[in-house]
Order: sequence, then C-alpha cells, then structure tokens
Amino acid sequence: MRVCDTPSTGRDVVGVAQVTLLQTMIIKGGSEINSNVRNILLIQLGDIGDVVWATPTFWAVKELYPNANVSVLLREGFGALLEEDPSLHKIFEVRSYKGSLFNKAIEQIRFIRGLRRERFDLVFDLRAGDRGAITAWLTGAPVRVAIFYDRGVPFWRNRLFTHLVASPAAAKRVFGAAEQSLCIVRELGIDPKNGIPKLWISKDVKKRIREILDTEKITGFPRWITLNPFSRWEYKEWGYDKWVQILNWLWDEYGVATVIVGSGNERERAFELINKCQGQVFNLAGRTTLGELAGVLGFSHLHIGVDSAAPHIAAAVGTPTI
Repeated sequence: MRVCDTPSTGRDVVGVAQVTLLQTMIIKGGSEINSNVRNILLIQLGDIGDVVWATPTFWAVKELYPNANVSVLLREGFGALLEEDPSLHKIFEVRSYKGSLFNKAIEQIRFIRGLRRERFDLVFDLRAGDRGAITAWLTGAPVRVAIFYDRGVPFWRNRLFTHLVASPAAAKRVFGAAEQSLCIVRELGIDPKNGIPKLWISKDVKKRIREILDTEKITGFPRWITLNPFSRWEYKEWGYDKWVQILNWLWDEYGVATVIVGSGNERERAFELINKCQGQVFNLAGRTTLGELAGVLGFSHLHIGVDSAAPHIAAAVGTPTI
C-alpha cells in the first residue's frame, strides 16, 4: 500500500460555499495526544457526498501526522473515488456479506480481525452511526475520537470513545459540509489550511473515459455538459418538462450537447427524458463505475443537477456546477 506526502490543496473549485469556522471543545479526554502516532483510521460511513466532503479532514490529519499511515473506512464501493488520493495509505470498505447468518457473522469477524491487525493508534469516527462507533471500539485503538451527541443516539454510543468533541449550539451552526468532520479533528491541534474537497483521477481512468466518449461519439462535440436529473429521494427531483426546456435551449442557442449520468437503475428514465428532447443528449447512466463517473465529470465543461452524489464529485474534480 501507499505511504505518500500530504497533497497540495490549492486548486479552486467553483460553486463551493464559504465556511464559517466553529468553536468546539473537548468534553472527554485531553486535547493532547501522543505525537508518536504511526497508524490512523478515519471512519466515514456516510453517503458519497459525505465522503467527498471529508477529504479535507483526511489531508488535515496527514498534515498533523506526516509520518503516520492514514487509512479510511468507507461503505462498500466508495473507495474507487479515493484510490489516487496521495494522503491515504489504505482504503477499507464495509461489505454486505451473503449466505446464512452464521456465514455473515464469520465474515464480519474476519473483517474486524483484519482491522485489529493494523494496530491503529488513533481512530476518528466522522459520523453518528452505531456501526462506526462499534467498529472504532473493536479496532482496539487506544485513542478513539468522535463528536459528542446528547440525544438521538444509544446511551452506550459515547462510551465507546476515549475522546469526545462537543458540537456548538444549534444557533451557531453555520458551516459548510466539510466543517462537519473538520470540527472533530480541529480540537486536537489540527488546523486545516483548506476546506475545499478534491478528488484525483488516474491516468487509467482517463483513458477508459476517452474510450467511452469515443464509442458514444460524444467527442465529436466540442462543448458538452453533464446532467444528473435523478435522486434517491423523489422530492429532490425536477419535472422532465423543465429539463427539456433547459437542454433544448442549450442546444438551440449554443450548440451544447448534454450527457446524462446516473446509476443503472436510472438508465431507462434517462431514455424517457432524452426522447422528449430535440437537442443532442447522450445517456451514460449505468455505463460507468463510481471512479469513472468522476472521470466523466472531470471532462465535462459544466455540471447541472439535483442534490445527489454527482454535483459533489463534479465540484471536487474542478468542474463548475449548478
């Protein structure tokens, strides 16, 4: 696995809100941790957007402990987004095991044993979920850090951590998504210099994306944008007729083609939208892996979409977003 230097984070990303930094406080454990930390795990079991916005926290931890191996634990399939991140040593993913209850239990035990063999000195849980808290405790790390919750979590959850950071009062919580995890590490002396997320795209992924674009004849258009009109939550979506107006206008006025991105489950819906359009629209929904989606968004001149994973990824690869 890789052990690399802290990445440069000087790249500007269009459309990222300014962040108001928070004042937090340690309410369990001290603010000083042994500087002889060699192995660190950050647990981020949120959605794709949560993982993207946690990247400044990964770099901040690596900056504070430049000689330590910094690893992350994510939900299954999300690791493809971070494979090229030079600050990370290893990427672990929780998985949904198949078979009988006994087989599932055996696989879970093997997974935990694998984490324990890493001998983590320091673990951060960046979420409030039960699974992250239990996993942090089961790693056996002597220092386990998370944010303190006085309601909405099981009574035992806070007891699984050696250090707890109190969040500010609700009236003072004015911050961007990156600050939700940065506020946890800030109290331990970590002062991040950049809260803007960034994703790296490998040369192999770029090569595969060029092949896909050539196959779909998208490269024949000098200007094209990406669109994600779908979400897991229907209330976040826009009506088809509104998207048709936008896409036809882009084509008629500017000759801009559109590439629809999304999951395999959304591919048929994308064709329904395309059939209503008069302009040039392509369907890549379900045609790319998560890592390849980042590559497509990186080639796009602009990304338009609803609140889902794609806009977060697009911003993190430097593509302007609406």
